Amino acid sequence: MEWFCLLVGLVGLFGLVLVFAVKNLLFVCSPNEVLIFSGRTNTTPHGTVGYRVLKGGRTFRIPIAETVDRLDLTNMIIEITVKNAYSKGGIPLNVQGIANIKVPGELPLLHNTLERFLGRTREEIMKVARETLEGNLRGVLATLTPEQVNRDKEAFASKLTEEAEHDLNRIGLVLDTLKIQNVSDDVGYLDAIGRMRSAQIRCTAQIAEAETQSQAAVVKWQNYMTGEMSKLDAQVNIYRKENDRRIADARTRREAVIAEQVAEVQALMAQTQAEIAMQDARIEQVRLQLRADVIQPAEARRDAAVSKAKADAVRIVEQGKATAKVLTDIAQTYRAGGSAGRDVLLMQKLVPMIATLTGTMNDLQIDRVTVLGAGGDGAGLAKGLAGANEQIRAATGVDVASALRRKLGE
Repeated sequence: MEWFCLLVGLVGLFGLVLVFAVKNLLFVCSPNEVLIFSGRTNTTPHGTVGYRVLKGGRTFRIPIAETVDRLDLTNMIIEITVKNAYSKGGIPLNVQGIANIKVPGELPLLHNTLERFLGRTREEIMKVARETLEGNLRGVLATLTPEQVNRDKEAFASKLTEEAEHDLNRIGLVLDTLKIQNVSDDVGYLDAIGRMRSAQIRCTAQIAEAETQSQAAVVKWQNYMTGEMSKLDAQVNIYRKENDRRIADARTRREAVIAEQVAEVQALMAQTQAEIAMQDARIEQVRLQLRADVIQPAEARRDAAVSKAKADAVRIVEQGKATAKVLTDIAQTYRAGGSAGRDVLLMQKLVPMIATLTGTMNDLQIDRVTVLGAGGDGAGLAKGLAGANEQIRAATGVDVASALRRKLGE
């Protein structure tokens, strides 16, 4: 019984020792931290170091040979405030931002962290990180104008992140995010830029509003024009239909009018043909009447005239023959009488002509008559007649001898 109690006591003691050993030698690492076991040489892909790192899980510490340190991996929120940091162009700016940094959980950056911050508090780490970020912020501001800083804070933060990340990695920290919250200045430069920007924005907005209104007006009037054009097209179609109907009516009326006119023309032609036939009958009647009233009497008169003319011709011929015989006899007597007969014949012809000539001189007053020449023979008489002829021609312009010769020549 005593041996049993002793055995139980030894087992209980061993259990207590085991629990104490496990509690002091077994270390459990949570996901948001790393455990650094210092004191033993450890070979890594990046070289040989005097510690080993546990990230998540559990392991035992070798008593006396190793010491254990915990390094928190949670984010550290750092507010960055820089005042009177000169930008490009010499304008002092005030910048406020916020950064999220953390301790890296992977090698080789973790080596830098352990070398610089192992055993130091989070406040000390945050202080170093803040000073580093403020220095980087001043350096980046010196390369940018206030307009660039104020216009595009995202680009400014991106450039600052590039600059700061390199320096933080060298000291063993990781920059997760960096945001610029506010940029201001004490001289009112950014306010002026803001007012200019606001004015530009208002101008742009007014221009955009005017363009929108103009586009809306254009669309409105285009819609109105489209509606009016649709109305006009509808009216044009109506007018076209009406015009087609009128054309069809006109064509129908034209056919009717043409038929009516053709009928009238045919009636007129029939009437004209009837009138022509009647006029032909009338012409034949007039012709027959004319023949009875004019032609036949004229032919009768013509026949009578022809008969009379023949009778007159016979009488004239007989008279001509008698006259010719008389003239032949006179000519024979004239030739037988010689010059005395010629003078007698001349005097017979001259006496009627003198009466005719003196009949044209009724108002002629003769103061004195002179008879030239004397003698009882025919030669003296001929000379006296020649002288008288000259006197008559000189007084009246009539050549009695020439007139007698023409008369005798007939």
